[in-house]
Amino acid sequence: MTLVKDPLLTAARILLVFFIAVVGFATVAIALGSPATLVFEDRIVAAFVDEGVADAARIFPALPIVMLGCAVLLALGVYFLILLRRIVNSVGDGDPFVPVNASRLSRMGWAVLAGQVLSIPIGRAVVWIATIVADDSEVHVGDDFGFSGSSLLLMLVLFILARVFRQGAAMREELEGTV
Repeated sequence: MTLVKDPLLTAARILLVFFIAVVGFATVAIALGSPATLVFEDRIVAAFVDEGVADAARIFPALPIVMLGCAVLLALGVYFLILLRRIVNSVGDGDPFVPVNASRLSRMGWAVLAGQVLSIPIGRAVVWIATIVADDSEVHVGDDFGFSGSSLLLMLVLFILARVFRQGAAMREELEGTV
């Protein structure tokens, strides 16, 4: 059974493809930009100095690392969205309660956890860079990087849904075996 004319699924598919493309483009741009900062370090330091940042050279050990970390976070986002798109496609195909969707949901939960863990050191490095670059009177950068309550809730829901899908798939296989 294929659900062909479900406007919600159609909208979800279109939005997911759009977001995968946008986040994927950002991932590639930042990943390519990170080594470029090393190539153009002199020009970037000069631009910071022109803006009044006296210790601009101090940020360069952290800047490419932060950029690569952000690229990894975005890549995790792309991975998450691809898994979600595959689940949406299986719903459209009329067969969502399959073991592969349980695995996808579980991997989505792990991707959320990885993103949360990775965001802590990246956030700390961003704050460190901001303290060097920013004038204290003009800019305030929060330093509350850590586990987000909403992300922890999302992770919990994904892991529970993975178990529900795994159990549903097992029950369906058992039922098909008895009929």
